[in-house]
Amino acid sequence: MNGIHDMGGMHGFGPVEREMNEPVFHAAWEARLFAIRHAMGAWGKWNIDGSRYSREIIPPAEYLRMSYYERWFAGLITQLIDASLVTSAEIEAGRASPGAPKATPPLSPGEVMKVLARSPSLRDVPVKAGFANGDRVCTRNMNPVGHTRLPRYARGKIGTICRDHGVHVFPDTSAHGLGEQPQHLYSVRFEARELWGAPAGKHEAVHLDLWESYLEHA
Repeated sequence: MNGIHDMGGMHGFGPVEREMNEPVFHAAWEARLFAIRHAMGAWGKWNIDGSRYSREIIPPAEYLRMSYYERWFAGLITQLIDASLVTSAEIEAGRASPGAPKATPPLSPGEVMKVLARSPSLRDVPVKAGFANGDRVCTRNMNPVGHTRLPRYARGKIGTICRDHGVHVFPDTSAHGLGEQPQHLYSVRFEARELWGAPAGKHEAVHLDLWESYLEHA
Protein backbone atom coordinates (compact mmCIF):
# COMPACT_ATOMS: atom_id res chain seq x y z
CA MET A 1 0.00 0.00 0.00
CA ASN A 2 1.11 3.59 -0.49
CA GLY A 3 1.53 4.58 3.14
CA ILE A 4 3.91 6.65 5.22
CA HIS A 5 5.94 3.49 5.93
CA ASP A 6 7.13 3.41 2.29
CA MET A 7 9.68 6.18 2.83
CA GLY A 8 12.39 5.09 0.38
CA GLY A 9 13.47 7.94 -1.88
CA MET A 10 11.42 10.55 0.02
CA HIS A 11 12.88 13.90 1.09
CA GLY A 12 12.46 15.78 4.33
CA PHE A 13 13.27 13.18 6.97
CA GLY A 14 16.92 14.10 7.49
CA PRO A 15 20.00 11.91 7.19
CA VAL A 16 20.20 8.29 8.28
CA GLU A 17 22.15 8.47 11.51
CA ARG A 18 24.55 5.57 12.00
CA GLU A 19 25.23 4.71 15.61
CA MET A 20 28.66 3.23 16.19
CA ASN A 21 28.63 0.06 18.31
CA GLU A 22 24.85 0.18 18.33
CA PRO A 23 23.34 -2.23 20.87
CA VAL A 24 20.76 -4.79 19.78
CA PHE A 25 18.19 -3.10 21.99
CA HIS A 26 18.27 0.44 23.36
CA ALA A 27 16.02 -0.33 26.32
CA ALA A 28 14.94 -3.40 28.27
CA TRP A 29 11.32 -3.02 27.14
CA GLU A 30 12.37 -3.40 23.51
CA ALA A 31 13.92 -6.80 24.24
CA ARG A 32 10.80 -7.81 26.15
CA LEU A 33 8.56 -6.74 23.28
CA PHE A 34 10.71 -8.68 20.81
CA ALA A 35 10.19 -11.79 22.92
CA ILE A 36 6.46 -11.20 23.37
CA ARG A 37 5.98 -10.66 19.64
CA HIS A 38 7.55 -14.03 18.79
CA ALA A 39 5.77 -15.81 21.62
CA MET A 40 2.38 -14.54 20.46
CA GLY A 41 3.18 -15.36 16.84
CA ALA A 42 3.54 -19.00 17.85
CA TRP A 43 -0.24 -19.18 18.26
CA GLY A 44 -0.44 -19.22 14.47
CA LYS A 45 -3.09 -16.50 14.30
CA TRP A 46 -1.06 -14.40 11.84
CA ASN A 47 2.17 -14.47 9.85
CA ILE A 48 5.12 -12.13 9.32
CA ASP A 49 3.44 -10.42 6.37
CA GLY A 50 0.32 -9.75 8.41
CA SER A 51 2.54 -8.32 11.16
CA ARG A 52 4.12 -5.89 8.72
CA TYR A 53 0.70 -4.84 7.48
CA SER A 54 -0.50 -4.19 11.03
CA ARG A 55 2.24 -1.56 11.33
CA GLU A 56 1.60 -0.08 7.89
CA ILE A 57 -1.96 0.86 8.79
CA ILE A 58 -0.91 2.99 11.76
CA PRO A 59 -2.13 6.57 11.04
CA PRO A 60 0.70 8.59 9.43
CA ALA A 61 1.07 11.17 12.20
CA GLU A 62 1.28 8.43 14.82
CA TYR A 63 3.67 6.39 12.68
CA LEU A 64 6.12 9.28 12.39
CA ARG A 65 5.90 10.01 16.12
CA MET A 66 6.64 6.43 17.15
CA SER A 67 9.98 4.70 17.47
CA TYR A 68 10.61 1.42 15.65
CA TYR A 69 9.53 -0.80 18.55
CA GLU A 70 6.62 1.44 19.45
CA ARG A 71 5.26 0.58 15.99
CA TRP A 72 5.82 -3.09 16.75
CA PHE A 73 3.81 -2.66 19.94
CA ALA A 74 0.93 -0.83 18.24
CA GLY A 75 0.75 -3.44 15.49
CA LEU A 76 0.78 -6.28 18.01
CA ILE A 77 -2.12 -4.76 19.95
CA THR A 78 -4.15 -4.58 16.73
CA GLN A 79 -3.43 -8.21 15.92
CA LEU A 80 -4.17 -9.46 19.43
CA ILE A 81 -7.58 -7.84 19.37
CA ASP A 82 -8.37 -8.91 15.79
CA ALA A 83 -7.45 -12.51 16.66
CA SER A 84 -9.66 -12.42 19.79
CA LEU A 85 -6.70 -13.29 21.99
CA VAL A 86 -7.51 -10.27 24.15
CA THR A 87 -10.26 -7.68 24.27
CA SER A 88 -10.02 -3.91 23.99
CA ALA A 89 -11.18 -3.68 27.58
CA GLU A 90 -8.35 -5.93 28.75
CA ILE A 91 -5.83 -3.79 26.87
CA GLU A 92 -7.21 -0.65 28.52
CA ALA A 93 -7.17 -2.27 31.96
CA GLY A 94 -3.76 -3.86 31.56
CA ARG A 95 -5.01 -7.18 32.95
CA ALA A 96 -7.15 -10.16 31.96
CA SER A 97 -10.87 -9.94 32.59
CA PRO A 98 -12.17 -11.99 35.54
CA GLY A 99 -12.91 -15.53 34.41
CA ALA A 100 -11.04 -15.16 31.09
CA PRO A 101 -9.78 -18.57 29.86
CA LYS A 102 -6.09 -19.34 30.20
CA ALA A 103 -4.06 -21.51 27.84
CA THR A 104 -0.60 -23.05 27.80
CA PRO A 105 1.72 -20.97 25.59
CA PRO A 106 2.63 -22.88 22.38
CA LEU A 107 6.24 -21.64 22.39
CA SER A 108 8.44 -23.30 25.01
CA PRO A 109 11.87 -21.95 26.01
CA GLY A 110 13.56 -24.92 24.34
CA GLU A 111 12.02 -24.04 20.97
CA VAL A 112 12.98 -20.36 20.91
CA MET A 113 16.30 -20.70 19.06
CA LYS A 114 14.73 -22.97 16.45
CA VAL A 115 12.03 -20.39 15.77
CA LEU A 116 14.54 -17.55 15.47
CA ALA A 117 16.74 -19.56 13.08
CA ARG A 118 13.89 -20.61 10.78
CA SER A 119 13.07 -18.64 7.64
CA PRO A 120 9.36 -17.78 7.82
CA SER A 121 8.98 -17.44 4.05
CA LEU A 122 11.27 -19.95 2.30
CA ARG A 123 9.40 -22.92 0.80
CA ASP A 124 10.78 -26.17 -0.65
CA VAL A 125 8.27 -26.59 -3.46
CA PRO A 126 8.79 -27.12 -7.21
CA VAL A 127 8.03 -23.79 -8.88
CA LYS A 128 9.51 -22.96 -12.27
CA ALA A 129 11.50 -19.74 -12.41
CA GLY A 130 10.30 -17.21 -14.95
CA PHE A 131 13.60 -15.32 -15.00
CA ALA A 132 17.32 -16.12 -15.01
CA ASN A 133 20.45 -14.25 -13.96
CA GLY A 134 21.20 -11.48 -16.44
CA ASP A 135 17.59 -11.03 -17.60
CA ARG A 136 16.44 -7.44 -17.98
CA VAL A 137 13.14 -6.89 -16.23
CA CYS A 138 10.65 -4.11 -15.67
CA THR A 139 8.79 -3.76 -12.39
CA ARG A 140 5.03 -3.41 -12.57
CA ASN A 141 3.46 -0.01 -12.05
CA MET A 142 1.02 -0.95 -9.31
CA ASN A 143 -0.66 0.78 -6.38
CA PRO A 144 -2.36 -1.91 -4.27
CA VAL A 145 -4.57 -1.03 -1.33
CA GLY A 146 -3.09 -3.85 0.77
CA HIS A 147 0.40 -5.02 1.66
CA THR A 148 3.21 -5.15 -0.89
CA ARG A 149 7.01 -5.31 -0.77
CA LEU A 150 7.50 -3.43 -4.05
CA PRO A 151 8.52 0.11 -3.03
CA ARG A 152 7.02 3.09 -4.81
CA TYR A 153 10.33 4.47 -6.05
CA ALA A 154 11.06 1.23 -7.94
CA ARG A 155 7.76 0.79 -9.78
CA GLY A 156 7.85 0.89 -13.57
CA LYS A 157 11.67 0.75 -13.56
CA ILE A 158 14.16 -1.34 -15.56
CA GLY A 159 16.60 -3.60 -13.74
CA THR A 160 18.66 -6.76 -14.11
CA ILE A 161 18.25 -10.11 -12.33
CA CYS A 162 21.39 -10.81 -10.30
CA ARG A 163 20.36 -13.74 -8.11
CA ASP A 164 17.55 -16.19 -7.52
CA HIS A 165 16.90 -16.61 -3.78
CA GLY A 166 14.63 -19.61 -4.30
CA VAL A 167 10.91 -19.98 -3.68
CA HIS A 168 9.28 -17.81 -1.02
CA VAL A 169 5.80 -17.00 0.21
CA PHE A 170 4.24 -14.09 -1.71
CA PRO A 171 3.66 -11.35 0.89
CA ASP A 172 0.91 -9.53 -0.98
CA THR A 173 -1.50 -12.44 -0.56
CA SER A 174 -0.07 -13.94 2.61
CA ALA A 175 -0.63 -10.75 4.62
CA HIS A 176 -4.37 -10.92 3.98
CA GLY A 177 -5.03 -14.65 4.38
CA LEU A 178 -5.31 -15.20 0.63
CA GLY A 179 -2.82 -18.05 0.44
CA GLU A 180 0.94 -18.31 0.21
CA GLN A 181 1.24 -18.40 -3.61
CA PRO A 182 4.94 -19.39 -3.34
CA GLN A 183 7.11 -18.01 -6.13
CA HIS A 184 10.70 -17.13 -6.92
CA LEU A 185 12.32 -14.20 -5.15
CA TYR A 186 15.07 -12.39 -7.06
CA SER A 187 17.77 -9.86 -6.30
CA VAL A 188 17.34 -7.16 -8.92
CA ARG A 189 19.96 -4.49 -9.65
CA PHE A 190 18.78 -1.00 -10.58
CA GLU A 191 21.11 1.73 -11.74
CA ALA A 192 20.68 4.78 -9.51
CA ARG A 193 19.93 6.98 -12.52
CA GLU A 194 17.13 4.64 -13.56
CA LEU A 195 15.50 5.24 -10.21
CA TRP A 196 16.25 8.92 -9.58
CA GLY A 197 17.41 10.42 -12.86
CA ALA A 198 20.54 12.28 -13.93
CA PRO A 199 21.41 13.81 -10.51
CA ALA A 200 22.06 10.30 -9.12
CA GLY A 201 25.60 8.92 -9.08
CA LYS A 202 26.73 7.50 -12.41
CA HIS A 203 28.36 4.45 -10.86
CA GLU A 204 25.83 3.82 -8.09
CA ALA A 205 23.19 1.08 -8.00
CA VAL A 206 20.54 -0.36 -5.70
CA HIS A 207 19.71 -4.06 -5.25
CA LEU A 208 16.15 -4.99 -4.29
CA ASP A 209 14.73 -8.41 -3.45
CA LEU A 210 11.55 -8.69 -5.53
CA TRP A 211 9.00 -11.45 -6.07
CA GLU A 212 8.26 -12.76 -9.56
CA SER A 213 4.74 -11.29 -9.58
CA TYR A 214 6.29 -7.83 -9.46
CA LEU A 215 8.32 -8.36 -12.64
CA GLU A 216 7.91 -8.48 -16.41
CA HIS A 217 10.47 -9.08 -19.14
CA ALA A 218 11.86 -5.76 -20.34
